[in-house]
Amino acid sequence: MTYCVGLNLEQGLIFASDSRTNAGVDDIGRFGKMRVFANDGERVIVTLSAGNLSVTQNALNLLDHRATHDAAQPGLMNAKSMFEVATLVGDAMREIRARDESYLRSSNIDPNASFILGGQIAGESPRLFLVYSEGNFIESLADTPFFQTGETKFGRPILDRVITPQTSLSEAAKCVLVSFDSTIRSNVSVGTPIDLLVYRHDSLQLGVQRRLEDDDPYYGEIRRQWNDSLRSVLHTLPDPDWL
Repeated sequence: MTYCVGLNLEQGLIFASDSRTNAGVDDIGRFGKMRVFANDGERVIVTLSAGNLSVTQNALNLLDHRATHDAAQPGLMNAKSMFEVATLVGDAMREIRARDESYLRSSNIDPNASFILGGQIAGESPRLFLVYSEGNFIESLADTPFFQTGETKFGRPILDRVITPQTSLSEAAKCVLVSFDSTIRSNVSVGTPIDLLVYRHDSLQLGVQRRLEDDDPYYGEIRRQWNDSLRSVLHTLPDPDWL
């Protein structure tokens, strides 16, 4: 399991993912779920993967392999739009699942996987997509300014209460880290380090990209203040008159 979040805001895009994988309580590893494909001044594309690691890795590696060995092949670095990028990723997911699914299921391995992908290609606005395991996808619109994949339920309430398209990148980044802290506290299958990338609208170059370990001072301060603030607010709420 994992936890990934992508936000599409008026000021730009924010992507965040954890780095924990586990195949049981005694088999826990660290694998980054974020991949970046960028050509300054022309495109920035970010993918976040959740679910079966071999399926998501092989889907992206398949696109890389074809583009590397045949420049005429469509790939993430020559796609003409983010819609085409989402289509390519979805098609690659279908191809890998068609190849591997029966073998995975015969060993009781879940082949389901998904991507959040987003970015900007010169000539169009930033866009954000959620690609399902079956290869179909949806796009973020004004009413849905963020997508989650993986272990979503613990981190969603803070996003629902705070995030709108008008939320600033700074406020949104804080909200995302609180969302991760809530998830990590409640689910052992999600853990640090957290990969965070902030892309500013129309910059067409990588912005802030950080890996936050468990002992990161800023992340630690976010956790501490959020926890203390919750306790403080709880004490100020009116007592029930029926107790």
